Amino acid sequence: MEDQTSIDITKAQEADLQEILDLQYLAYQSEAKLLNNPYIPPLTQTLQEVQAEFEKGIILKAVDKNDCILGSVRAFSRDDTLHIGKLIVRPDMQGQKIGTRLLIAVAHLWPHQRYELFTSSKSVRNIKLYERLGYQIFKEQAVSPTLNFIYLEKIL
Repeated sequence: MEDQTSIDITKAQEADLQEILDLQYLAYQSEAKLLNNPYIPPLTQTLQEVQAEFEKGIILKAVDKNDCILGSVRAFSRDDTLHIGKLIVRPDMQGQKIGTRLLIAVAHLWPHQRYELFTSSKSVRNIKLYERLGYQIFKEQAVSPTLNFIYLEKIL
């Protein structure tokens, strides 16, 4: 188990993007299994698409003392709202508050009046995490006959 004090959260650099994408592919395997779909967008995203997100907003990384990326989160600002996405944590490090720390850090580094994120309705663990941090469900949207997205917001 990683010592929480030895984990740093900083802005990702362009050189980190391939490692973050590789971690994304690993972290979203459980979501793909939950949704019974190996082709969910996080598993088909390209490095060029991640680079575009990097240029559009902010990407944070959580690193251990060896500079290994354990987790990441992305965000961009639009219409006074910080849209947060792709919160990922290395599967063997989940449950150790890294995701919580990343969500708190992105809101701290880029303060807004409103924060918004979404997840699958089947991702009960994610929904509980977001609600614990003060997010509230404000919309549910059917994406396909078997998939609904749950949208959550936090207003300060």
